[in-house]
Amino acid sequence: MKYAAEWANIACEVLETPYPYGTAHASHGPDDVDVTPDRLHPAFHGSYDWHSSAHMQWSLVRLLSLAPDEVGSRPTQVLDGRLTSDAIGTEVAYLRERPSYERPYGWAWAAMLAAATRTTQWGAATAPLGDVIAELVLAWLPKQVYPVRHGVHLNSAFALALLHEAYGGLGRADVVEAIRVRALEWFGADTAYDTRFEPSGMDFLSPALSEAELMRRVLPDGEFASWLSAFLPGLGTTAHGHLLEVPATDDSGDGQLAHLSGLALSRAWQLRTIAPALPEVADVLRAGANRQVEAVLPTVTDGDFMSTHWLVSFALLADQA
Repeated sequence: MKYAAEWANIACEVLETPYPYGTAHASHGPDDVDVTPDRLHPAFHGSYDWHSSAHMQWSLVRLLSLAPDEVGSRPTQVLDGRLTSDAIGTEVAYLRERPSYERPYGWAWAAMLAAATRTTQWGAATAPLGDVIAELVLAWLPKQVYPVRHGVHLNSAFALALLHEAYGGLGRADVVEAIRVRALEWFGADTAYDTRFEPSGMDFLSPALSEAELMRRVLPDGEFASWLSAFLPGLGTTAHGHLLEVPATDDSGDGQLAHLSGLALSRAWQLRTIAPALPEVADVLRAGANRQVEAVLPTVTDGDFMSTHWLVSFALLADQA
């Protein structure tokens, strides 16, 4: 794998960088104000915030699976220090006490980590993490009447796509079915989506492509092709061309503007996964994906910390699509 060593090195580096750290901790009282990262989150500290720490650890697990000889022993050492029963137990208790914490983006990545580690030496330790997130998802979905359609962390479609994948791998048919039902209720009748206003200024997701990627998972192939043609008519030919072009990106260290590099990678991932449903323009979609990956690859490992603390995960999604 071409970038395995570089991506593993930067993932380890940012996970071992304790500060800056952006906690989203809501204190319950005057004795609940210690937000020291490794005390509050013994598994998911470093890498700037809880969700990035979770998905950069997922990245290390994936890289160990894809290219073990290239990444060396450092990723295993890093994961051994985080994915212990005690550390995960603390995280599970925290999620139970704060059932909306990191919903749904952090949940999705933590579930992906639990799925990726299922057959590894960390599987027994991370299994309770997958279990508690399953409980939270099943309790949340019936209450979430409307989907969130913007291009940042609360986007419903992106999270459900990852949760669908994770719980498919974990053998939780109940969670997979709940996601399928909700996806169809939220998005099944969508047509003629207007992408003229994508992206907004700090998006790392395309609302349109995130929705399409989710529906690819929950519809049979033939039905998905019909749905996609109605949802994004003209994609790859006469419409939505800006989704195939590199967004303006910024590596100044501004964390919000850095999102746009992630947008290029998430678009590339989603364009590659939906391309087979549109065989007449599949090469056009893939070419658009390639342009966006190539434009931001240097930022994945050589950018400012506000970029490097999370982009490897999105580069992996795009690379493996």
